Amino acid sequence: MTEFVEKKYVQKNSIEKRDYQINLATQAIKENCIVVLPTGLGKTAVALHVIAEYLAKGTGGVLFLAPTRVLVNQHYEFLKNNLTLDDISIITGEDPIAKRTKLWNSSIICATPEIARNDLNRKIVSSEQFNLVIFDEVHRTVGDYAYSGIAERFENSSSRIVGMTATLPSEKEKATEILTKLGISSIAERTEDSADVKPYTQKTNTEWINVELPPELKAIQTLLKLALDERYDTLRKNGIRLAEQQSLSALLRNRPFVLTQNRRSAKPLFTAIRIHYALNILEAHGITPFLKFCERAKAKKGVGVKDLFELDPNFTRAIHLAKEAQLRGIEHSKIPKLKEIIESVPGKVLIFTSYRDSVDLIFNQLTKLGISAGILIGKAGVTGLKQKKQIETVQNFRDGLFRVLVATRVGEEGLDIAEVNQVIFYDNVPSSVRFIQRRGRTGRKDTGKLVVLIAKNTIDETYYWIGKRKMTAAKFMGEQMTQVLEKNQEIESKKTGLDAFL
Repeated sequence: MTEFVEKKYVQKNSIEKRDYQINLATQAIKENCIVVLPTGLGKTAVALHVIAEYLAKGTGGVLFLAPTRVLVNQHYEFLKNNLTLDDISIITGEDPIAKRTKLWNSSIICATPEIARNDLNRKIVSSEQFNLVIFDEVHRTVGDYAYSGIAERFENSSSRIVGMTATLPSEKEKATEILTKLGISSIAERTEDSADVKPYTQKTNTEWINVELPPELKAIQTLLKLALDERYDTLRKNGIRLAEQQSLSALLRNRPFVLTQNRRSAKPLFTAIRIHYALNILEAHGITPFLKFCERAKAKKGVGVKDLFELDPNFTRAIHLAKEAQLRGIEHSKIPKLKEIIESVPGKVLIFTSYRDSVDLIFNQLTKLGISAGILIGKAGVTGLKQKKQIETVQNFRDGLFRVLVATRVGEEGLDIAEVNQVIFYDNVPSSVRFIQRRGRTGRKDTGKLVVLIAKNTIDETYYWIGKRKMTAAKFMGEQMTQVLEKNQEIESKKTGLDAFL
């Protein structure tokens, strides 16, 4: 028999009582804390416990932040359905200032970080209004992302700070930055192997499927690599130290040095970067995304663009071959493989890809094959989906208006569609956070299946090994950061006399 949470402000018979959620919430109530919990195990329910506790104190409002409008709306609906309080608002950049000014007075506010940061800066709202701030997908609190600006506003505040994520970053520097910016005292973590979590987890079977590039793509790949080799030779002759293994990240790291101390290398460096991007898109996504990238790169102009697109025999030949392949209907060997995978399993399917051009290609190809599909992309740019349309698309997918949803990164974080039992990575990602986020979209109510498509001898394989290494590092990051926090607390507690005063 299911037991339900009985708590002030929580609707009766709405939230299942789970010990691990209660224990995580108890820790988050006591101190600034990051809750690390695998996707699908109810981070929002943990937040609800904490929110109810702070509402009972009656000393200030609650700010619940999430990176996308879809996710903000999801949290808003969850809180509306499970709290007895009506005073809950949702605020995004699509609301005019006059409306936002009124909404900021609500007891609970669900908001996107950009608008929260901007309105704090405009002084439309004050950090003093809140006694609890929840940062969902807290792993984003690095660099100049809006979470960082909001964290500054609460630096010397007595407000409780709670972060939520399925995993901490695999890089120690990033994990430390998050803890420091938010003034975190502890990490409340559960994994799929935790004893109190195991009864609630569903297994996700992962399958890595290798595909061979068609001969036409291999020919283009060879030409792009020849064009790239020429630039690497020039850069080495100019005194730029580069490893034998050609890496885009290594080239990007060299930009500041080249711009300030080795200007003669600017043209080969920036041209090599463009070729790398073009090659990666061809290898992982196919002909049409490659050609669309080339069109945009050529239109932007810049250092070395004319030489590359008009004079380089290897690159111009590669574009010519790509256009010929496109006319013959050749795209990528992943497309027929997608059809095969989708038809092998009944039910809803979620496909992730990193590029919008790739989303369009997959959607068009599936439609031609008679498979009903929808698109979920971010709102930026002319082709972007407005926030209202994003929410509508997710709801239509839930309601079964189409069987397959093709999504970019906007669908990776927090998207809750319980019936999705198959997730396909059209491209691989060299990020432990993004891999875990994508994987977590399946296996919520039943055994899930994850399929990762890998084109042999391409960037897909490189990302596979990088991702594998980062996944291992991320697995132990919570433990490492806990040790760091405990050590810091020990140092603080030992300070006496003048040290303590200072």
